[in-house]
Amino acid sequence: MSLKNLDNLVKTGQLKLESFNKQEFAGMVTSGKARLKDAENQTLSLESRFDLAYGAAHALSLAALRWHGYRSNHRYIVFQVLPYTLGLSSEMCRILSKCHDRRNLAEYEGHLEVEEQLLKDLIKVTHNVLANLTQYAENI
Repeated sequence: MSLKNLDNLVKTGQLKLESFNKQEFAGMVTSGKARLKDAENQTLSLESRFDLAYGAAHALSLAALRWHGYRSNHRYIVFQVLPYTLGLSSEMCRILSKCHDRRNLAEYEGHLEVEEQLLKDLIKVTHNVLANLTQYAENI
């Protein structure tokens, strides 16, 4: 995992260097875990579960970025850099990117199109993000 790629994003203005804050990190992880747990609640609507799972994935991915001492003002960047922050596969990043696009359609155009399989994939990837984050950051 090369952080040089993250430094290159700093040079282009897509990321900012910012000191790690343990309390902020812990809050993001706690939020991500809670949302992920709620996303698995089958009594909620598919749309609500997707929103919760997406929020969990974003919070945990942002925590990974912050753990490395970077910050982004763009939501999608936290997913794009997961191969560098947590060693996530490009396939998993594609799922998160697709979910980001679907979330944006819902947020900005009022149209949410989510299938059960996409939600299952999102939840699975988010569990992977959490597992990798826990592994990489267990010394914090």
